[in-house]
Amino acid sequence: MSYTIKKLLDHRSIRKFKSDPVSEEQLREILNAAQAASTSNNMQAYSIITVRDYKLKEQLAELSGNQQSIKNCPLFLVWCADLYRTNVALSEKYPHIQAAGSVEHLISSTVDTSLAAQNAVIAAESLGLGIVYIGGIRNDIDQVAKLLNLPKLVYPVFGLCIGVPNEEPVLRPRLSHQIVVHENYYNSHNYKEFIQKYDSVNKEYTKRRSNGKESGSWTSKLAEKLSRPRRENLKDGLANRGFYL
Repeated sequence: MSYTIKKLLDHRSIRKFKSDPVSEEQLREILNAAQAASTSNNMQAYSIITVRDYKLKEQLAELSGNQQSIKNCPLFLVWCADLYRTNVALSEKYPHIQAAGSVEHLISSTVDTSLAAQNAVIAAESLGLGIVYIGGIRNDIDQVAKLLNLPKLVYPVFGLCIGVPNEEPVLRPRLSHQIVVHENYYNSHNYKEFIQKYDSVNKEYTKRRSNGKESGSWTSKLAEKLSRPRRENLKDGLANRGFYL
């Protein structure tokens, strides 16, 4: 097995970090790796905000659901889908052509952002650093946009905490290939059987990770998450940013 595959299979979310800083050299390598990712039509429709200022991290942590990881990590990156820069590029010679915030452009810029971020994650982990994605950055994209001075047609997709790990959590089990990978056609025939097995494995994982304090299954966690509405203001927030669904 190659070193790269080993690192990928060893991935886990890190929420506790040492105080050691992420060096400028490490950051440069991480960002170079990010920009090497695939991108739709070479639009490179994303921007990355690096945040080290503690007060700003505190504000972003509060907006993201009071997530301590943001305050405690030495480096926080906010990954933004960005069509604004595309329009700046077009404005002088092609003012009649604009990258509107259509559903297609929303999806393609979000995909561009995600591909670049995952490259950054792999690079960071190869350097011995740990990461955790922060989807809570979308809790109030209007306020995040104000804090970070984001122009129209730019929205925060997620945040990324990076730093030297100060924990070694148990590796989280994944669903079986047998219900994730489909050959030629989609086949849900054995879903219930494999989901029951995965629930059992996940209960043991949860017990171990929480030192016996919790024992929830995968489906019970899904039910908990999906039983209450989340980010109901997101559609309006995207519209305020210039993206229309």
